[in-house]
Amino acid sequence: MAEPQIRFNDGAAYEKMMGTWSRLVGDVFLDWLAPAKGLSWVDVGCGNGAFTQAIVDRCAPSAVKGIDPSEGQLAFARQRPAARVAQFDQGNAMALPYGDNSFDAGVMALVIFFVPDPAKGIAELARVVRPGGLIATYAWDMFGGGFPMQPIQAEMPALGINPPAPPSAPASRIDAMRALWSGAGIGAIETREITVERGFASFDDFWTSTIPGASALAALPPDRLAELKERVRPRLPTDAAGRITYSSRANAIKGRLPK
Repeated sequence: MAEPQIRFNDGAAYEKMMGTWSRLVGDVFLDWLAPAKGLSWVDVGCGNGAFTQAIVDRCAPSAVKGIDPSEGQLAFARQRPAARVAQFDQGNAMALPYGDNSFDAGVMALVIFFVPDPAKGIAELARVVRPGGLIATYAWDMFGGGFPMQPIQAEMPALGINPPAPPSAPASRIDAMRALWSGAGIGAIETREITVERGFASFDDFWTSTIPGASALAALPPDRLAELKERVRPRLPTDAAGRITYSSRANAIKGRLPK
C-alpha cells in the first residue's frame, strides 16, 4: 500500500477544507478558555492564521505572534485582517525563536499531533509563557473518529491507500495531553471534548470543499478519485433536499504555569 503523508502548504486550499472546521471548534475553545482581554499571545503552528484571526477578533490581544514552518500557509495568514495586529513568523514548535516569559498565553490549534516530539513542544510553550500564564490546545480526536475527513479515510483502504495519520497522533488523546501538561509543570489542568457540526449544500459541495486541501489524495488518477468519491457518498447523511450535516470532535486541554 502507498504511504501518503499529511502536508499543508497551500493556505487557500487549507482554508476551504479545514478553516471552517477550525473556526467552529476554535470559537467553543475560546469560550471555554474565557481569557482576559489585553493578553499577549503566541499561536504555535498557526498555519494559515484561522485561529490567530479568532484571537484577534474575540480576545482584544495586546500582541500576537503566530509561528508555523510553512511559508505557503504564512503567506495566506499575512493577508488576513489579523495581520494588522499579529506578526507571523516561520519557525519550529520545538525551538521557538522567542525569549523566556514572553507571553501571557500560549496555544496550539489542531497542531500538537503534528509536532514530532510533543513533550518538547509543550516544554517550549512553558518556557516562553510567563508564570501564571495560560497554556492550551485542542486536537481532532484521531482515535475516536472525530477527524473531519474520517468519512473519506474510512474508504481509502478499499483503494489500496493507507489513511494518513499525523506523526504524533497519540498526542490527541486526552490522557496523553494530561501527561504532557503535567510533565511540563503546568497546573490547574482541565480537559473537555468539543463537538461541532458543519453543513454542506450537497455532497458535491462537501467534496469540492474537502479534496483540494487533501494532499494525500493529490497523486490519485482521476478514475480512482472518482471511485473514492462514490464510495464515500453513502457514508454522509443527506436530507431530502440533498443537504449534508455531520459532526467532528476535538479533545481540548488548558492549564496554567505556577506563579
